[in-house]
Amino acid sequence: MPPGITTLAADAPELSAANTGFMLICSALVMLMTPGLAFFYGGMVRVKSTLNMLMMSFVSLGIVTVLWVLYGFGLAFGSDAGSVIGWSSDYVGLSGIGLTELWDGTTVPVYVFAVFQLMFAVLTPALISGALADRVKFTAWTLFVALWVTVVYFPVAHWVWGSGGWLFDLGVIDFAGGTAVHINAGAAALGVILVIGKRVGFKKDPMRPHSLPLVMLGAALLWFGWFGFNAGSWLGNDDGVGAVMFLNTQVATGAAVLGWLAYEKLRHGTFTTLGAASGAVAGLVAITPAGGSVSPLGAIAVGAVAGVVCAMAVGLKYRFGYDDSLDVVGVHLVGGVVGSLLVGLLATGGVQSDAKGLFYGGGLDQLGKQAVGVFAVLAYSLVVSGLLALLLDRTIGMRISEDDEISGIDQAEHAETAYDFSGAGGGTAPRTTAPATTAPATTAPANEKALNKTAPANEKTPNKKVDA
Repeated sequence: MPPGITTLAADAPELSAANTGFMLICSALVMLMTPGLAFFYGGMVRVKSTLNMLMMSFVSLGIVTVLWVLYGFGLAFGSDAGSVIGWSSDYVGLSGIGLTELWDGTTVPVYVFAVFQLMFAVLTPALISGALADRVKFTAWTLFVALWVTVVYFPVAHWVWGSGGWLFDLGVIDFAGGTAVHINAGAAALGVILVIGKRVGFKKDPMRPHSLPLVMLGAALLWFGWFGFNAGSWLGNDDGVGAVMFLNTQVATGAAVLGWLAYEKLRHGTFTTLGAASGAVAGLVAITPAGGSVSPLGAIAVGAVAGVVCAMAVGLKYRFGYDDSLDVVGVHLVGGVVGSLLVGLLATGGVQSDAKGLFYGGGLDQLGKQAVGVFAVLAYSLVVSGLLALLLDRTIGMRISEDDEISGIDQAEHAETAYDFSGAGGGTAPRTTAPATTAPATTAPANEKALNKTAPANEKTPNKKVDA
């Protein structure tokens, strides 16, 4: 993202209605990514965890929005203090900002920049939730989100994008969030799952996605919203950089889909819809830090490498025994690392900045800077996130009971189920099974314990045991 730039009064920019409108649209697109993520994750879990997965994303819209207004924007983008955090009294409650006051060096109002960055802050903790499916108390999750954005996301955003932030001053290139968003969220996910442990039945029971159409819908919404996420991060398009980023976003994502599917075919002998959706997300993640530095041909390389490497990485959880439920580590952490480091190899020096990568005659300088950014954010987020999870686990407890996990977290935490197989309509599902005379024998009971044993009525074999 462009820094705050001090300009002479005679050269001061004026408010641009076109850029302001463009940024408001981009902000709305980024907001859509959080519900899109909810559907993506919601389709990947079993039936009994669908609503909880949706809620873990949606609640971030409430928590982070309020904290951002109260103090988050000031911590991330206020005046620098020691290169590690920002602060400005004018940003407390967003109350000291003029209606047409411009963000430094841009043609858009501070309010527009603040709301655009808010959507990034909302999405980032929601990404973590995919690693924790099936087993975390909703109350503990809400407290974790509030604490995590305060002590991890807001400071890291300042390091990377804030004027005076130490990674910003070092020259680390992160166009739209490879380090601050994806590596940050992926490392946090790893830190938390090392504390809370594995799901009941991990590596023993089948835990297949319950709705691949939902997964594909979520991936499509993410892809669509990502154009605002990436192209909007230049805060305007007067010089064409945002247009290059838009194109590179599409190019890299398409290449990543092909890369993931090719690996899948060679490794497992088939092409899957889950692989296509996951490949798309991997490409989107990887191009996020790199898209403002590489050419369209470079974007193909970024996407293809990310698709293959992330497809390989998702299997590491079985080798090393950590239960990353929906592959947040394999896709977001690994994809963010790949994209950030490839800037040091493929930056052309002719788009976002004049910094060149190794393959364009820039030597190892930019690659070294990228590596510092990657591992600084990874280490900080991993350690602090693990400590926050440990604190909550030792106080209020992070995990639901084993019985509730087996019967279903939707019922235990929300007193609802995603699907009503009894045909009686939606709403709250009872914990007890209805009398046998109230439903045909081929119809599954509404309660989740029975759902784990009985297939939905539309299955060819109604009483065949299925993975819920």
